Amino acid sequence: MLINIKGKAVRKWIYALMVFITSIAGSWMMYEIFSESGITVLEVVLLVLFSITFLWISAAFWSAFIGFILQIFDIDPLKLKRNKHFAGQLDNVTVKDRHAVVMPVYNEDTDRIMAGFEACLVDLQRTGQLDHFDFYMLSDTQNPDMAQAELTAWNELCQRLGALAENIYYRRREKNTHRKVGNLADFCQRWGYQYESMIVLDADSVMTGECMLTLVKAMQQNPMSGLIQTVPIPVRSQTLFGRFLQFASCLYCPMLATGQAFWQTDSANYWGHNAIIRVDAFIQHCGLPTLAGKAPFGGDILSHDFVEAALLRRAGWDVLLLADLEGSYEEIPSNIIDYATRDRRWVQGNIQHLGIINGKGLHTVNRLHFLFGALAYMSSLVWLVMLVLSTIDAVVRATTETVFFASNYSLFPSWPVVKTEYIITLLSATAIMLLGPKLLGAIVALVRRRDQFGGGLALMTGALIEATIAIIIAPLMMFYHAYFVLNVLVGKNVSWDAQGREGRMVPWKEAFKRTWVASAIAIAWGGITLSLTPILFWWLAPVLLGLLLAAPIIRFSSSLYLGKLSRSLGMFVSPSEVEEIPALRTLRIRLANMQHQDEILLSSPLMPPEQWQDMPEQSFEFLSSSVEMPIQRLASDNKQQ
Repeated sequence: MLINIKGKAVRKWIYALMVFITSIAGSWMMYEIFSESGITVLEVVLLVLFSITFLWISAAFWSAFIGFILQIFDIDPLKLKRNKHFAGQLDNVTVKDRHAVVMPVYNEDTDRIMAGFEACLVDLQRTGQLDHFDFYMLSDTQNPDMAQAELTAWNELCQRLGALAENIYYRRREKNTHRKVGNLADFCQRWGYQYESMIVLDADSVMTGECMLTLVKAMQQNPMSGLIQTVPIPVRSQTLFGRFLQFASCLYCPMLATGQAFWQTDSANYWGHNAIIRVDAFIQHCGLPTLAGKAPFGGDILSHDFVEAALLRRAGWDVLLLADLEGSYEEIPSNIIDYATRDRRWVQGNIQHLGIINGKGLHTVNRLHFLFGALAYMSSLVWLVMLVLSTIDAVVRATTETVFFASNYSLFPSWPVVKTEYIITLLSATAIMLLGPKLLGAIVALVRRRDQFGGGLALMTGALIEATIAIIIAPLMMFYHAYFVLNVLVGKNVSWDAQGREGRMVPWKEAFKRTWVASAIAIAWGGITLSLTPILFWWLAPVLLGLLLAAPIIRFSSSLYLGKLSRSLGMFVSPSEVEEIPALRTLRIRLANMQHQDEILLSSPLMPPEQWQDMPEQSFEFLSSSVEMPIQRLASDNKQQ
């Protein structure tokens, strides 16, 4: 099934116009509010900051709104035709060539990665198409004990799989040069020659055999596609916070991804896993350079996935997002601290993109990916600065006598003017754009997927509670993200360690250690505003309360007991809990029955024959003319035939 994307330029213009008209209107209203009684330098700064955040909010809202329209009428975001189940349209396509499924790991829970690896393999074997695939676990584990555990577990896996072990390989690098980027590059350069494409999994990924086959068939049917991304849906969360986040992702992500696919068209983004990549295109165009200078803009490229998508698109390959493809799953952090720790790594990687956003030859949509990715975190710092400056402005006004006669010779007083209608309109518009996507996502699910969430009542109850919790934890996440951004901007580096995924209840000591600064600031902030400008205090109350109660919020939201209780009460029910698919069932059973032999004969894993291919290092200054563009390659192939 060839994906024919019509009206690519028109779509982008429609989306851009909606975003810019909305943001200009909001900025103009804010200017009118400030300027009526004379605008100060402080208010000019506030206006600039507000314009940046309002632009970001507008972009997110209109993308979600487009996704809502397309999903409610069941329209494919790429072809703009009435949708049919994507996998069903490729039933008659025969899988050709050979393909790799690769899982890079680094100091991960050994039982979990082996069980997930096995679940994907067994589910693909059920389709009868396993002969076209090889599975690779690409270990970068540096901890000696973990490395030994991996080798033991790998030998046990091979014994357990029997004949199926012929399709699996394990390789551990002694030195994890360039992290995950170097791990995948090493695989492609040594063994990539054997494969047309590779499906990249994360250490916590699970993909159904049907989903993997669909990705391969879609790439076969679309010879210009260099990368096809799925929408990974969170599963297996047990804590209250994890279940809240899992429910929100299941509820909103399909709609949000549909909106993104509409305006991104053939220049979609890459999220680093649960996607298929054409190996030859990746080798020729995704060799990442080490950037000149110091952090945050120099050194190794950290958020490599965005950059790899941009480089593939720059070279002429299509990068597609299949928003409606099911069977792609991942796991998420179980508590706010682990969630914020993961975000801290992404903050540095995404801000680094601003240093290459002007790279020659990059498509406009890819530049937007870089910009929006950075703004996703920098907007928290902007919001915090706006709140602080607004407080300063209010305190100054409260402690300064109002001058009604600016001149001794003035006959008439200069009355302060407040444009109440603009203030109400702007506040209402901001609230709608912030909370509107949640309401739209709930409506789509209610109309089209209510049974997947345990019924309409459970869905709407969960959506209401989710929105409430999101508002409560928003101030703390704003504080964390603002702190992370400041650390990056002053050049403080962060470590990229293994991500915590299994459920754990955060101890009180750790909760207070990670939040006492935020709570202390909230107490001081609240005391000043309450004594000097009580009206502003009540406006800030939700923010201050979220910071003041940060430790209890972290502690109780990480509770496994409350997570199990919420499930028993039918709260935050997600599709994977209503109907457990075979791949997830295999994973659950394997983890529950994981046993290790006391004595096992360990053998060094065998690897296929190597055939080295150089991976040219790319430059953001120019696009090498010596690298053949895909359309030129296709034309050459057709001529030879």
